[in-house]
Amino acid sequence: MSRKGQKAGAASAAKKGEDEREDSLQAVVLADTFESRFAPFTLDRPRCLLPLANTPMIEYTFEFLANAGVEHVFLYCGEHNQEQIEAYVGSSKWMQSSSPLKLDILRSKSRSVGDAMRDLDQRHVITGDFLVVSADVVSNFPLEAALAKHRARRLADKNAIMTMVLREAGRTHRTKPRDLSPVFVLDPSKDRCLHYEEMLPMQSSRYAAIDPELLSSHAEIDIRSDLIDCYIDICTPDVLALWTDSFDYEAPRKHFLFGVLKDHELNGKTIHTHIIDDHYAARVRSLQAYDAVSRDIVSRWAYPLCPDSNLLPLQSYRYGKGNTYKEDGVMLARSCVIGKNTVIGKRSSIGAGSQVSKSIVGRGCQIGKNVVIEGAYIWDDVVISDGSEVRQAIIANEAVIGVDCSVAPGALISYGVQIPKGTKVAGTSRLTKQPNRKSDTDGQLLAGAQSVADEGHSHEYEESEHSDDELAGGSVMSGLVYNMSNLAVSDSSISTLNSEDDFVAAAPRTRTGSGAGSFTTMTSDDGAREQEFHHDAASSIYEALQRGEASDIVQLELQGLRMGVNADYHQVRRAVIAAFMKHIQQMMESGTRADEAVTRVLNKYRVVFDKTVFDKEQSAKVDQVDMLLSLQRDLQSRPRGDAVLLFLAKELYQLDVLEEDGLNQWWQDPRSSADAESRRVKAQTSQFIDWLAAADEEDDDDDDDMTHFVFPDDDDDDVDDVDDDDDDDDDDDDDEDIIKVMTTTTATTIATTTVMINMLQKIPYQQHHQ
Repeated sequence: MSRKGQKAGAASAAKKGEDEREDSLQAVVLADTFESRFAPFTLDRPRCLLPLANTPMIEYTFEFLANAGVEHVFLYCGEHNQEQIEAYVGSSKWMQSSSPLKLDILRSKSRSVGDAMRDLDQRHVITGDFLVVSADVVSNFPLEAALAKHRARRLADKNAIMTMVLREAGRTHRTKPRDLSPVFVLDPSKDRCLHYEEMLPMQSSRYAAIDPELLSSHAEIDIRSDLIDCYIDICTPDVLALWTDSFDYEAPRKHFLFGVLKDHELNGKTIHTHIIDDHYAARVRSLQAYDAVSRDIVSRWAYPLCPDSNLLPLQSYRYGKGNTYKEDGVMLARSCVIGKNTVIGKRSSIGAGSQVSKSIVGRGCQIGKNVVIEGAYIWDDVVISDGSEVRQAIIANEAVIGVDCSVAPGALISYGVQIPKGTKVAGTSRLTKQPNRKSDTDGQLLAGAQSVADEGHSHEYEESEHSDDELAGGSVMSGLVYNMSNLAVSDSSISTLNSEDDFVAAAPRTRTGSGAGSFTTMTSDDGAREQEFHHDAASSIYEALQRGEASDIVQLELQGLRMGVNADYHQVRRAVIAAFMKHIQQMMESGTRADEAVTRVLNKYRVVFDKTVFDKEQSAKVDQVDMLLSLQRDLQSRPRGDAVLLFLAKELYQLDVLEEDGLNQWWQDPRSSADAESRRVKAQTSQFIDWLAAADEEDDDDDDDMTHFVFPDDDDDDVDDVDDDDDDDDDDDDDEDIIKVMTTTTATTIATTTVMINMLQKIPYQQHHQ
């Protein structure tokens, strides 16, 4: 071969090698998140190795990367617990020759994400596009489409340096962070992020500061606060260079993203988004997220990332009815009760009379007799002695709970802590055997006579004054259970764009505990989840009604929300009623008559109501009574609620959603007359109940009679007033209204009976502006 041919062949081989490097996908996994949200557990073990549904968090991240086609992973360890991470990964399946990933562990003394990115830039190991993720990401999202769009943009414009993967969800989705609300300003025509801002829950201003030039220079923009940011970023090497140039950037969103977008005119770089709505993606960034993602995994929303996929060697979980999972070698007493949404690991035993539900129990745990565990996370080798109760708490490895103890919702008990007999652990407790910033004698740790520190050789963990959680209220966002017990705000001071207070008014919030450093309970576990579903579902339905969506679309969305949290139909009915009653009230405030608003809405959305009633073939109309009681409760606080209830009862009956037996059973139910307000709201409907009874009597006399119930027009001018005591027919008389009962026989004779009822006092309507 000629020298010229040899050179051409070498050039071709070099170009082919460059293309292969370009096509291979690298990933950077941040094993250290440089936060303390999982303290005190992270005093003993790094966050990425904490168990999530009895599998270390980092395993879910590696599975996501392997399924995404990543070939080379750089695992970035901070200066804490490097040895534990190296030891675990070094003995894992990911270091075996059959692993689809090539894993390199990088040691660093970085103290922030920014430090890690600048250190990575200096190592010169990134050769092309790469992913940046935290070691707490759980996702079944296929990355191919997002990666293809990113590469196509990069080829068309070398300044397109990054694509963020965001997940579409409601504003209050349970996996969204509650300590901040990210706001993304997007150009939907180019999937480009124009502005980013973080709204904190307790900040005085509720406005995002958007450059007016963005509004004038783009034909269309979307302002989104309904996106879950999973911190899955597809990057070019230019991203590392920008980190290095900006030596003061520490956080990937608050500093880097905000800064690059703000300085777009100087650097010319653009950052884009890929929004998903049909797969699962979440970050376990806090203890609230830990609870939410655990439930999603157990409920199979992250499939195939479920316990019975047995991600670890030697795992042997089997899926059972009611989302229960048990490994081989579990020992259960005959009289114990295992409820739904429960995971139990190998070699664990549960004693007689004990109840375990909505909980995850690790391997080698010993649960005594008559123990109650609900909504809790019990890690490996824990002992819970006879007669104890654990609700909505996390208990780490080798902890011991004594006889007749009570662990309140929100408590965090770290590795090896021993709780003495008869102790009541408060929901605000964060107990560890590791000495830390707070002495044993500072404050009352327990709601009992004895201190855990005195007898259990443990310490109460306390955040440092310079915690890495720099968010307002960050210290109170670090517990397992969410409430606002220690925040000096009133419900009335919190406003939203959609007046969502209407949707939670029916579920009063109970506030307890001091909440020092962690959240205690807002309601019971079921109550909190019910309220969360109620808020999400009612908001979603109301927004669909405002948009005029078809009934099948509303029903489909409602069904998805119900299945997402396994809500019962009582909760569904409450949410439906809250949304529809608010919509009807708004129509009335806009000038629509009450009877017209009810008729128009129910005729269009009849199926939504009908799909919540399942007792039409039964003698006891439990569902219908529940619907009417829920309507009655909601309408107590709304203008002209008694008239609206009357029109609703009539229309639902005519549409065959409610039956006569259902109406009568509701009327006779003591709950419908439990207080003065209940009696006031249902008073108008007595005319309809009486009419039903009269119609039954007439049917007994003449089976051929057909009865119609005619309601008064809500507009006085359209009603022919009949008053035996006043021959003047004064149409302006607001003291009385008329309901006509018309009985039409087969002989076409018409007898008209007029029944006088008190008319509602006219209540002026006010538009409520935020």
